[in-house]
Amino acid sequence: MDRWDAREIYRPEPSAGSAGWGVQDPVSRDLGAVFLPLPQEDGPYRATADGALDGTQMDLTFQSFSEAAPGPKWQALFQKYWPAYRAWYLSDGLEQRATWLACKEALETYMPRLMPTYDALCDLAGGKDLPSRFLSLWKPPAYISGCSQVVWLGDGPKLIRNYDYSPALMDGVIMESAWNGTRVIAMTDCLWGVLDGVNEKGLAVSLTFGGRRTVGEGFGIPVILRNILEFCETAEEAGEMLAEIPTHMAYNVTAVDRSGRFRTAYLSPGSRPIIKSVPYATNHQGRIEWHDHARATATLEREQFLRFRLEDDSLTFPKLVEAFRRQPLYTNAYSSGFGTIYTAVYDPIAGTALYLFPDGTVKRFGFGEVGETAWHVPIDGSGAPEIRGMDWV
Repeated sequence: MDRWDAREIYRPEPSAGSAGWGVQDPVSRDLGAVFLPLPQEDGPYRATADGALDGTQMDLTFQSFSEAAPGPKWQALFQKYWPAYRAWYLSDGLEQRATWLACKEALETYMPRLMPTYDALCDLAGGKDLPSRFLSLWKPPAYISGCSQVVWLGDGPKLIRNYDYSPALMDGVIMESAWNGTRVIAMTDCLWGVLDGVNEKGLAVSLTFGGRRTVGEGFGIPVILRNILEFCETAEEAGEMLAEIPTHMAYNVTAVDRSGRFRTAYLSPGSRPIIKSVPYATNHQGRIEWHDHARATATLEREQFLRFRLEDDSLTFPKLVEAFRRQPLYTNAYSSGFGTIYTAVYDPIAGTALYLFPDGTVKRFGFGEVGETAWHVPIDGSGAPEIRGMDWV
C-alpha cells in the first residue's frame, strides 16, 4: 500500500456557537458499568441458559430492511426498541437530559438540513416530548466502546472496521434509506444514527471511541455520521462537517471516498477538532489519557498492528480482512462491554456493504438489494470467531 501523508490537515478554530463547548464531569464509572442491558423482549441480545449474563454464550438477532422515506417500517422499529432506549436515556436521571427546545435548537444550529428528517421521525414516534429529545441525540448519556478501523487503497478504496461493544446495547439493524435523496446503507444506532455505513455518492464512514473520559455539550456521534452520509460526497467534506459539529464525548471518525482520499477526525468536547490524513484509528487520540481503558482494550497494540500491516508491501486485501478476525483486533471481552460484534467492509466504488459475524455468517448488500431479513448470530464469548474462506472478496 502506498505510504500516506499523516500531517495534520487542519485544526479549525471553534466556529461561531462552538466557542462555548463545555466540558462536564468525566466518566468515572468502572468499565462496563455504563451499559444498561436491554429487556430481552425488545433487543437483539439473548443470553443462553448456560451462559446466563456472563457474556460466555450469547445469541444476537440482526435484521435488515429498506425504506426510502421515514415510514411504517421505521415506526415499528421505534415501537419495539423505545422501552429499552427510554430506560437508557433516563439512566442517570431526567434532570441530566436537555429540554426539547434545547435539543431542537442544537439541531437547527448545527445540522439544519437534517431537520425535516428529524421532524418526520418525531411524528412517527408519536410527537411526544421525551422521544423527540432522545432522537436529537443532543447531550445523551455517556457510552463507551472499543473498535478498530482502517482504510485500504491497494486495489480500490475500502473501509474495514471491527465494532466492539456491549451486545446488550446493539440495535442489530442494517437499514437502507434515501431520506434526503441519497441512498445510504448503514448499521444503525439509537434507531436512526449511524455506526458505520456507505452512501451512493461513494463515501464510507465509521467511528471509534476516542479514549478520553470528558463529557460535554454536544451530540452523540451516530447522528453526526448520519448527517455526513445524507449530505457529503467526499472525505474532505466529511472532515469539514466533523470540524463544525460538537460531540458530547471523544470519538475518532474515519472517512474514505471513491477517489481514495481519506480523513480521520479526532474529536473531543472542549477541544478543537483535529483532522489528519491517517488511514487507521483505534481508541486514543495521540497520548493515552485513560490508562485503564487503554490497557483493557489494547488500543496501542491494535494501532501499531494496523500500522505495521499497512507498511507491509506483501499485504493483500483478504489478509487484512482476515486480520480483523484475529487478535489483537478481534476481542471476546463481551462481558466488559467491548467484544467484537461484527466486522464491516465498505466499498465506496461498488457501493457495497459486507458484514462478517463471529459465527462465520456473511451478509453482503448493495443498493437496491437490502431486503427484509432477520438472522441469529450465536456468539461463544470464550472462543475465537469462525473464519471461512475469502471467496467473497
